[in-house]
Amino acid sequence: MTLEDTAQVVIVGSGMGGSTLAWGLAHRGIDVLVVERGDYLPAEAQNWSPEAVFADRRYRPDEWWLDPVGRRFRPGVHYLVGGNTKVYGSSLPRLREQDFGRTVYPAGVSPPWPFTYADLEPYYCQAESLYRVHGTTGEDPSEPWRSQPYPYPAMSHEPYVQTTIERLRAQGLHPSSTAMGIDLQPGGACIRCRTCDGFPCRLGAKSDAQTCALGPALMTGLVRLLTNTRITRIETAGNADDRVTALIGERDGEPVRITGGNFVISAGAANSAALLLRSTSDRWPQGVGNDTRLVGTNYMVHNNTHIAAVDPRRRNDVTFAKTVAVNDRYLDFGDGYPGGTLQAIGKVQGVMMKTHATKVPLSLLNRIADRSSEWLVMSEDIPSRANRVTVDADGTIRVHWQRTNYDRHELLLAWAKSVLRKAGYTGIFEQRFDIGLNSHMCGTVVAGLSSDESVLDPWCRMHSVRNCWVVDSAFFPSSGAQNPALTIAAQALRVAAEGQGFDSG
Repeated sequence: MTLEDTAQVVIVGSGMGGSTLAWGLAHRGIDVLVVERGDYLPAEAQNWSPEAVFADRRYRPDEWWLDPVGRRFRPGVHYLVGGNTKVYGSSLPRLREQDFGRTVYPAGVSPPWPFTYADLEPYYCQAESLYRVHGTTGEDPSEPWRSQPYPYPAMSHEPYVQTTIERLRAQGLHPSSTAMGIDLQPGGACIRCRTCDGFPCRLGAKSDAQTCALGPALMTGLVRLLTNTRITRIETAGNADDRVTALIGERDGEPVRITGGNFVISAGAANSAALLLRSTSDRWPQGVGNDTRLVGTNYMVHNNTHIAAVDPRRRNDVTFAKTVAVNDRYLDFGDGYPGGTLQAIGKVQGVMMKTHATKVPLSLLNRIADRSSEWLVMSEDIPSRANRVTVDADGTIRVHWQRTNYDRHELLLAWAKSVLRKAGYTGIFEQRFDIGLNSHMCGTVVAGLSSDESVLDPWCRMHSVRNCWVVDSAFFPSSGAQNPALTIAAQALRVAAEGQGFDSG
């Protein structure tokens, strides 16, 4: 028996894009059905267990993707209500104003976006309010202008972190507070625990998409949620003025068919592209909306390296470490070209290090973790059509990716190590992200002004299928060098408010 459902707008995926869009459309009075392939993440003791979360990969799917030569890897994705935001680090910075323009690097060019920072700025403000962002202005030399202050004050720095900040300032740097989405307001649920970055929150204190957007949207009565439902195919009318007519999938082994007036794909940069590519027909032999063969191209992930900086003279007793970033080299590394960001991440424990340093005894890793401070060095991965997502005949996702702009990352990484050594960290250990550590995926279904150069218009509507949108990080024309989540949310709010066609069909 086929399960059938319908709605005015059907959204595939409940991550940052899908949930925020559902919230925005509900406030326009539009009937929405959100379809999520996963289920609710349970509140349980394992939420805060590094062994369960990192070693046992308890909340990740048993799924394999392929690299260009067919080697398997486990992707960094989570199929849950709320998507990857259920375990993300909740860092919610804005992209910088410069990131929306054309950026020239020695190794290539990052293209401009089809809208400006000023176009998105009001929705950044809305997203910061919706996602309870704590921050401050006046510290960061790269920060963009803003029309409203942060809704909540920045998190305080613990003494260990404050000492590091003072050592960085002594070098002439300008460490600034990290923009964090947590419920730390008076009476809020956050307890500043050690298990935030990379862990689920048992208290609902992390500003994830389910807690802040989808949950309130469901309470309006205008939004419904269908869980454990995987959409495998998009059907269209098949004519010249084509429209999506139905989504085909399965739920608990039973077939599903969902109709509606308008359809939004918000499954994440890789999975959104893969769904379009799998949906072939006589009208779309290369996949829905792929007449220009751009779907899946321009796959980007940030050039990232984790650093564990060890000061053997100082025991790191910090509980919540992710409160500081250094962006002095973001806009200009000092040679006329952008650099990137240095961000503190959540306190890493020995068992978490063990997932990378597999041959090092856990007892030694625990001693290192006791005196280490962990950081993320992030620089831009510029788009290339050779970097792309494809699907094999059996539907398996294959990622073709070679690092771009990596000379800038090497410079930034060397600078970050020097800065940290001068701050007293005599031992530096690094973990460079590979194809499997693919957080911050973006591109693949790019937005632009021309249908010859992009798949989507500036409001994420497909140029060639007028009742279909893609609202997640797939629309990014470039990646910048800041965490993408707030920009996804801001664009979803912009699409909900300004997008034409959602109330028709």
